[in-house]
Amino acid sequence: MATFLYKLGRLAFRRRHFVALIWVALLTLAGVGAASAPAAGNTSFSIPGTEAQKAFDLLEQRFPGMSADGATARVVFKAPKGEKMTDAVNKATVEKTVKELRSGSEVASVADPYTGHAVSRNGSIAYASVKYEVSGMELADSSKDALTDAAQDARDAGLTVEIGGDALSATPETGSSEIIGIAVAAVVLVITFGSLLAAGFPLLTAIIGVGIGVCAITALASALDLGTTTSTLASMIGLAVGIDYALFIVSRYRAELAEGREREDAAGRAVGTAGSAVVFAGLTVVIALVGLSVVNIPMLTKMGIAAAGTVAIAVLIALTMIPALLGYAGRRIKPAGQKSRLLGGGRTPKEPGRPNMGTRWASFVVRRPVAVLLLGVLGLGAAAIPAASLELGLPDDGSQPASTTQRRAYDLLSEGFGPGFNGPLMIVVDAKDSADPKAAFAEVGDEIKGLKDVVTVTPAASNKAGDTATITVVPDSKPSSTTTEDLVHAIRDKGADIARKTDSQVLVTGSTAMNIDVSQKLNDALLPYLALVVGLAFLLLIVVFRSILVPLKAALGFLLSVMAALGAVVAVFQWGWLSGLMNVEETGPVMSMMPIFMVGVVFGLAMDYEVFLVTRMREAYVHGEKPSQAVVTGFQHGARVVTAAAVIMMAVFSGFIGSSESMVKMIGFGLAIAVFFDAFLVRMAIVPAVLALLGKRAWWLPKWLDRALPNVDVEGEGLRAHAAPEEEKELVRA
Repeated sequence: MATFLYKLGRLAFRRRHFVALIWVALLTLAGVGAASAPAAGNTSFSIPGTEAQKAFDLLEQRFPGMSADGATARVVFKAPKGEKMTDAVNKATVEKTVKELRSGSEVASVADPYTGHAVSRNGSIAYASVKYEVSGMELADSSKDALTDAAQDARDAGLTVEIGGDALSATPETGSSEIIGIAVAAVVLVITFGSLLAAGFPLLTAIIGVGIGVCAITALASALDLGTTTSTLASMIGLAVGIDYALFIVSRYRAELAEGREREDAAGRAVGTAGSAVVFAGLTVVIALVGLSVVNIPMLTKMGIAAAGTVAIAVLIALTMIPALLGYAGRRIKPAGQKSRLLGGGRTPKEPGRPNMGTRWASFVVRRPVAVLLLGVLGLGAAAIPAASLELGLPDDGSQPASTTQRRAYDLLSEGFGPGFNGPLMIVVDAKDSADPKAAFAEVGDEIKGLKDVVTVTPAASNKAGDTATITVVPDSKPSSTTTEDLVHAIRDKGADIARKTDSQVLVTGSTAMNIDVSQKLNDALLPYLALVVGLAFLLLIVVFRSILVPLKAALGFLLSVMAALGAVVAVFQWGWLSGLMNVEETGPVMSMMPIFMVGVVFGLAMDYEVFLVTRMREAYVHGEKPSQAVVTGFQHGARVVTAAAVIMMAVFSGFIGSSESMVKMIGFGLAIAVFFDAFLVRMAIVPAVLALLGKRAWWLPKWLDRALPNVDVEGEGLRAHAAPEEEKELVRA
């Protein structure tokens, strides 16, 4: 592989006009496709195999036009102090608002508070329930605008009006922190390369790669039902790995120049060596993202595949466009250790020949491997302790910032009707095979009334055929509480007993039950997903490093860093540690998607650092250095660039901590702290300590397996005797 990529790098350097034209053409083509593609609505959301989804599907069949999974909104009214919602003026305002709401094009029904018994006992709070024909993810902006306009008219009349439900989604505000994160990334690149031009290459190629990927997703969104949310993960991961991969190759190019190689040969060798590491690092990320399909949530599968495609584009751009840009830059890209004149280049170093920081650190670790290993493992273990108390759930309006209308509506409903009113459960009774459906409906209601944490059970409402009914149950606790989750399981257990007695089926659904089922589905998929991703990557790393112990150490180190990161997330967002510093307004369960999302994203980035750093060590070992010296050599050439890549990722992810939405804030913090743990404690401390202790055994591979594995030559051994063809003597100079 190294020889092939070496030739590819030289070709791209030499034919840079052609390479640049291809990528510009692809970007233009993707942009035109995105601009001309039909506008795509939000992707449909379904969770195959869950009880809540089965109930929704049954309701679609038995209650045609009911729109069981349609969006809902609760317009909550509160009377001015000293007044009641039953006062004539306030009642007239509410009825006018209800009439206005019913005129919406996507509205299925609107329940009047005064006919639907939706006024609190003290008369101060009332609400109107709005049901839409489409889901919240498919709801048109015009319908959302009509909803907010109707609420504003009621506010103008003197009432306090807030809107809850899934019809409106709060737009997270990231403020300036995200911009600061990108600015930090740019500064780190400049410091790393000592050149504005070299620093700009990774940013430029990453933006081009993300542009092509996102435009392609937009162009295909309507045909493949990708929706508007699919490009979010693709753009974030594409930008992250795009910067990393270009950073690795540019850094290796400057190192080759420092060894006295001609520029075209240096570009070829950079792509042949660092490019080989990029290919395999990219493969691990693709495996992690495509592996999201094991969760069997269609939207998550599409997001993973789309992001994997963007990563593949980032790899191809790094292998071709980076050497082309290096050809354009010519002598303006300085060898490693030299800076441009603008940044202080040309000065005599104060201490010529002094080992760099990476060399000094690696030498220290090699001398004290046991102490470093113990400190690293104990530190990560201590950080992981809170993960033992991990509680998972999906966010509801109660986790929104207090400044949002959803949160204020949630609080008003809790004040007027109790906390469980924000998450009612819908019970669907399928009595098609029952001899007495009405008796079955009545028995279900009576059984549920006898359960703990139940406040209200409405009478059964059957369909025209009389074989299916819905019952609404209001819990006594808030939707995200474990008590409500226990109630859902208790109803399902009772349903199994009732089914045997009455030949009917009892299903629990609604947004609260759906959230519980999604969380359970994600929990059940975590271990299979982890086994798939780590297992496939383990096999891939055996091929890369031709070792058993090095890939095993990489996988175990990754698990340590992920557990420590989850522990930090629990401490901040569940326990409330440093909540003031992080501006966490409401503590509660950790988002159920967080562990599997963190595993996928962090595993890909961690393997990037592992492959790049350890490949350098493997390269030095293959070229004849002793194992301990190979560790030092790997750090001498790779520590600076891996540190820079990690700091950049931390800066980008930390930008999301400034978001006003708890879920986005949690993702940003979790990814940033995970990269910190993995890059600086695992890859920079534990990895060299373990390799120093293992010595030659680190690179041991059974002879039969060595013969069976393909020789991909990631370390570039085949390039040592590779001579440039005679017809390429004249090099292109800028």
